[in-house]
Amino acid sequence: MYHLIVNASKGGKELEESLEIIKRVFAKAGKQCEVHLTEYGGHAGEIAKELTKGDSKAAIIAVGGDGTLHEVLNGVCDPSSCELGLIPFGSGNDFAESAGIPLNVQAAAEIIAFRTPSQIDYIELESGLRSINAVGMGIDVDVLKRAYSGKKKGKNKYFSAFIKSLFHYKPGSYRITYDGKTEEHTGIICCLGNGKQIGGGIKLFPEADIRDGYMDLLTVDSLTRFRTLIAFAKLNAGKVNKVKEVTHVLCKQVSVTPLGDTAKTIQAEGEIYEDVPLNARIVEGGLAFFLPDEIPSARK
Repeated sequence: MYHLIVNASKGGKELEESLEIIKRVFAKAGKQCEVHLTEYGGHAGEIAKELTKGDSKAAIIAVGGDGTLHEVLNGVCDPSSCELGLIPFGSGNDFAESAGIPLNVQAAAEIIAFRTPSQIDYIELESGLRSINAVGMGIDVDVLKRAYSGKKKGKNKYFSAFIKSLFHYKPGSYRITYDGKTEEHTGIICCLGNGKQIGGGIKLFPEADIRDGYMDLLTVDSLTRFRTLIAFAKLNAGKVNKVKEVTHVLCKQVSVTPLGDTAKTIQAEGEIYEDVPLNARIVEGGLAFFLPDEIPSARK
């Protein structure tokens, strides 16, 4: 049995038609599926928890965006005992891009119905919070707060918020310890990536690989306005690592301590968390996830 946890907040005819397509794909594959519609924020996680409590093992498919997938991952009782999948149906589909999952509903459903899952990594914080795509603090949190408080919809809201944050966000200071090394940075972001991008297409980690057993740790030190424009152009071209103010390393464990009055707020897959320490490790091969034949990887 495949359990579809569906973000029903958009609702309407488009969702109804998409669910009919998904059901037809599973029926063609001879697979059974059950639909669970969310009714409020956080409900996807509650459903996932109920489906996996005790010794229950389940194949759980998030039908939604990055936020729905994040809720599901954090709701399951034991990620190692589940099979997870994603059918993108949200305003932010950053993890789908990293995993090579098509945005077409039928094509995404066929990956799940006709394939067996592969093992991928995820990030786990000391607090127990899990992140499948990216978790960080700094300007990414500021971007999200602006996006959520504005009136724009879809990817435009993230892009517009990102432009405003580039020119208004005040840098913070961090002490970062990773794999036995300690550094201090004053800058605009400290972010950990499993996937390639955040915010609806901002390619912070263009070479990330969800199966390499490492997190991508990226920091961007303080920039002048002129350097900010250059950095933005390189970011759009997927060449953020070419910016001299950028420090990028691969690591398996990391601890980030905000210094002074730097905000302690973090974000994971677009969800904002207050006062959650950014102490994390990569869980190598910790998830059985439905993927296409080939997933994009630029890691050399």
